[in-house]
Amino acid sequence: MGPTPITPQTGELFKQPLAEQINMRHPLVQLAGLIDWSALEHALSESFTSKRGRPATRPRLIAGLLYLQHAFGLSDEDVVWGWVENPYWQFFTGETYLQTDPPVDSSSLSR
Repeated sequence: MGPTPITPQTGELFKQPLAEQINMRHPLVQLAGLIDWSALEHALSESFTSKRGRPATRPRLIAGLLYLQHAFGLSDEDVVWGWVENPYWQFFTGETYLQTDPPVDSSSLSR
């Protein structure tokens, strides 16, 4: 079982997409547009499989979090909580709608 695709959840019908709420000229938004995310996901898809339990985490999310962690010199915990607070970080990692819960447990970044 590969990564789960991003699909609108129940109740998101009336939510406004992040792309309509943020400045599309922000450096992280522009950087997200320059990265070939599909090639990255294809290259990492073998490493992000789940044979049992919950679905695998999306490679873009983990790659994006690791980039943000390195770029801003943050700990695992700080990058996860920074992601919750920053819509630009969420957009960079492929989210469509604003999220209010952490995307992963911080220990997932060091495993």
